[in-house]
Amino acid sequence: MARRIILCDGAELARLWSRIGAGEDEELTWIPREDESRARPPGFRALQGGLAAEAVAKLDPKEGDGFALVSEDGPFVRAAVAAVSEAAPGSPILVLSDRLEPEALPDHPCLRRAGLRSLIRDDVDAEFDLLWNLRMVEDIRELVSSRSKLGILLQPDPDPDGIASGMALRALLGRKSSTCPLISFGEVKRPENLAMVQALGLEVRTVDSAGLDEFDGLALLDVQPSVFGEDMPARVRSVDVVIDHHPERPGYDTEIRDVRPAYGATATILTGYVRAAGMEVRPKLATALIYGIKSDTQLLGRETSRHDINAFAYLHQWHSPALLRRIERPALPLAGLQAMGRALAATEVHKGIHLLVLGRVREDVIPQVADLGLQAEGAEWSVAAGIVNSDLVFSVRNVGYVRAAGEVTRAVVEGLGVGGGHRSMAKGIIPLKAFRQAYGRADRKTIGAALRKAFAKAIATA
Repeated sequence: MARRIILCDGAELARLWSRIGAGEDEELTWIPREDESRARPPGFRALQGGLAAEAVAKLDPKEGDGFALVSEDGPFVRAAVAAVSEAAPGSPILVLSDRLEPEALPDHPCLRRAGLRSLIRDDVDAEFDLLWNLRMVEDIRELVSSRSKLGILLQPDPDPDGIASGMALRALLGRKSSTCPLISFGEVKRPENLAMVQALGLEVRTVDSAGLDEFDGLALLDVQPSVFGEDMPARVRSVDVVIDHHPERPGYDTEIRDVRPAYGATATILTGYVRAAGMEVRPKLATALIYGIKSDTQLLGRETSRHDINAFAYLHQWHSPALLRRIERPALPLAGLQAMGRALAATEVHKGIHLLVLGRVREDVIPQVADLGLQAEGAEWSVAAGIVNSDLVFSVRNVGYVRAAGEVTRAVVEGLGVGGGHRSMAKGIIPLKAFRQAYGRADRKTIGAALRKAFAKAIATA
């Protein structure tokens, strides 16, 4: 949001706010009491006209601005809420008071209350973060309230981050699976993903483009429509909601877009929503969200922000350790272990790239091998590739301080297939037909040589 407009009730509270430490994005105003007309606190300007909508309107509030009302007086707060609601409809409001109880506050769809004198600057920032999240929750609820059937679309073979986020959004909307199912263009395959949906009793329906017609609303979580490339269905080009933590991509329209690339997981964004809405966090939901954060940040060790750490700490008190163990230890297929063994027996690390070619294999094995491959001595990059049906699929991992894996992977597949991802992990898919047209054959030796050369070039130039 653009600005925080602070309205302080009198000079004393304005001076207290200054001692807490005013932020650079804050518009500091105070409403003088009868005997304070000449006692202007440093950095503040008086709100000429007092608590009237016309006076608040002179502050020129824009879409996205938020208000903080600093007061211990109930009538002041009620008058201020009314003035803000008239001058800037829909703006979120944070009430900072040590004496006013929640029941003394006026009704407002996007209002939070927090203590005042116990706060430090970090607390104020955190409260405004929650206020922005509450605004998003209310906007989403209002938008989809008229949708009789909302589909929550996840990426193909949805990962724990997407699954947990979908589960949280459905809970926030107060919907059931019949009116708000989790859907995907590809079935759940990876063992940990399967273990997660089975342990949580969830269903992720596999749909095709025609299957989207049964929904009068669509929300995309942990994925953006452009990721589907040329195969993006027309129905997905314009959707209701997109919530994601991957780098923002163009090529689609949405009513509500909440894309936060600085976050390590989409589950962190949804945890912020849950906290802001004051929703009860049941063990299943807390466990799902905490695993979503763990899996996408490699236990808070990769591309992690303070938001991820705070969300993890918040969820930890509510999650079920026993349920989390069931999800984290899925069974590995014997065929996958054998393919991994053959690849490791013939592998080498060349110029920091550890390339493992698995042959024909189940898709869920490929990212697991890529994770393992990064542990090899001297490896800065790990690439595991395998043939899945009629495609060459590869997973990419790196140590995090080199070139972005998503950019490198897009360079490798350019003109041949699709790919992308995060800074330290990515995925690429090349149809075997396109690979053969480019390289002649698609045997292990050719795949290995082609990918090694393509990745070396892309890492050097991407």
